[in-house]
Amino acid sequence: MLATPTSPNRAERMKDWTRHLPPMAILGPLLALLAASAFFATQADNFLSGQNFSLILQQVMVVGLLAIGQTLIILTAGIDLSCGMVMALGSIVMTKLATEMGLHPLLAMLLGIGATTAFGLLNGLLVTRIKLPPFIVTLGTMNIAFAITQIYSGAQTITDLPEAMTFLGDPIMILGTPVAGGVLVMLALYAMVWFALSHTAPGRHLYAVGNNREAARLTGISTERVLLTVYALAGTFYGIAALLSVARTGVGDPQAGQTENLDSITAVVLGGTSLFGGRGIIVGTLIGALIVGVFRNGLTLMGVSSVYQILITGILVILAVATDQLSHKRA
Repeated sequence: MLATPTSPNRAERMKDWTRHLPPMAILGPLLALLAASAFFATQADNFLSGQNFSLILQQVMVVGLLAIGQTLIILTAGIDLSCGMVMALGSIVMTKLATEMGLHPLLAMLLGIGATTAFGLLNGLLVTRIKLPPFIVTLGTMNIAFAITQIYSGAQTITDLPEAMTFLGDPIMILGTPVAGGVLVMLALYAMVWFALSHTAPGRHLYAVGNNREAARLTGISTERVLLTVYALAGTFYGIAALLSVARTGVGDPQAGQTENLDSITAVVLGGTSLFGGRGIIVGTLIGALIVGVFRNGLTLMGVSSVYQILITGILVILAVATDQLSHKRA
C-alpha cells in the first residue's frame, strides 16, 4: 500500500502559529498595554482619539528617552538614580549658554549634552575604578547634579529661548494627527538601540556582562570598557532627553527631573527588563513607558486625583518586580 501524506500534527501547527507572535519578553507588556487601553476606552469617550494618542506620546517622549539609558545600565545589573537630575542640569546648561552667553543654539545644545555625558562617564568611572555600587554612586551624583543645577541657574527658570531649541516640540502632521517632532526622534533612537543590542558584537557583550561579569571577563570581554561605554552613552541619552524637555516646555526648568528617575525605572521594569541584568528587550522599555503614559492619561480623563495615579504606578512597579524576582528564582 502507498502511504498517504499526513497533515501536520497539532504541535507542529502550534509551533508555526507561535512563530508569528512577538517575543515572550515583550508579549506580557504588550498585552498589558492593550488591556489598559481597552479599559480606558470604555471609561473615557475621547481616549481613542488621535489627538489624545498624540498627547500621550508627547508626555512619554522625555521619560522614554531617559528609559533608554536606564535600560542599558539595568541590563548590566546596575541602576541609575541620577538620570532625572542630570537631565535637568543639561537643560539648564544648554538654555543658559544660549540665552545669557549668546552661544549659537546648536553649540549650546551640544555642550549641554556634553555635560550630561560627562556625568554619565563620572558614574561609570566610580563604578568601575573604585568599585562602588551603582545605587550609591548614582544616589550621590543625583544630589550633586541637583545642587549644581540650582547654583548655576540661581533657582530661576530660563525663558526667551531661541526657536532652534524648541522646534522639536512643534507638531508634524501624520495621517491628519499632529505629532511632536521629539516623538519621532525618540522612536528613531529606540530603533537604533534595538539594532545595536540585537545585531552587533557590543550589544552581545553588554548582555554577557549583565549575565555574568566574571564569566564575560574570562572570555576576553573588557568588562570595564563595556560599563564605561554604557554609563557614558546613558548620559548622552539624558542630554537628548533634556533637549526634548526644553522643546516641550519652552523653558529651562531647574525644578525638572525630580520624579523622572523613578518614572524611567518604572518604564524599564514594566517593559520586562530584569533588575538582575542580562535579560530584556529595548522595545519592551518603550511599551513600559507607554503603559505609564496610558495609565496617567486615562486616569486623568476619568478625573482621578494625581495622588491615586502615583499609587497605582507604585503598585504596577511592585507587581512587575515581584514577577521578575519569581522568574529569576525559577531560572
